[in-house]
Amino acid sequence: MPVELRKRKAPQPPPAPTPPAKKKAAAKQAPAKKAAAPKEDPKPAESKKAVAKQAVAVGDALNLDDFGGEVETNDGEKTSLKKLVEQSKAGVVLFTYPKASTPGCTTQVCLFRDSYKPLTADGLAIYGLSTDSPKANTNFKEKQKLPYPLLCDPQATLIAAIGLKKQPKGTQRGVFVVSKDGKVLAAEPGGPAATVERVKALVEELKSKK
Repeated sequence: MPVELRKRKAPQPPPAPTPPAKKKAAAKQAPAKKAAAPKEDPKPAESKKAVAKQAVAVGDALNLDDFGGEVETNDGEKTSLKKLVEQSKAGVVLFTYPKASTPGCTTQVCLFRDSYKPLTADGLAIYGLSTDSPKANTNFKEKQKLPYPLLCDPQATLIAAIGLKKQPKGTQRGVFVVSKDGKVLAAEPGGPAATVERVKALVEELKSKK
């Protein structure tokens, strides 16, 4: 039998070399951001219970016309600091208290009651001052047998004028003394006993100057 010759396959050309991968274009770098300036620390918020800025100081000579507006005695009589000073012999003592018939305020009015005679011997007139109603202050006065009037200042106009109003509302316990000629002799906050002691010291000081 004739031998069948197999045809050899023609050699395949070598595969074309893989083209080198294109280098990715370098990403454009975003311009560096400027460093933010450090923020300043916010100022601390003021306390809601902050006391009103002192409106008067010892040694001030007051113009009493319309000073502190109009207030009312516990008996319902309209008055003002100017009228009270005019009616006094040597000046006026105002002691402020937050609320009638509460423990600290009761202590305070009774201390002024018990020292009333020596404190008023040289002509000073004493008044308690609060934002209470005439009814509340009358009950307070009668129950504690107070020998001096209590002033009602519901809008706290006089309390604010003498620098003893709390913000946003409320009354700070303290004492304010003005002489017959309108000079401020005392103006400061203080506890029940401290307010009385301040007036006692003032009375002794005034005696020594006579």
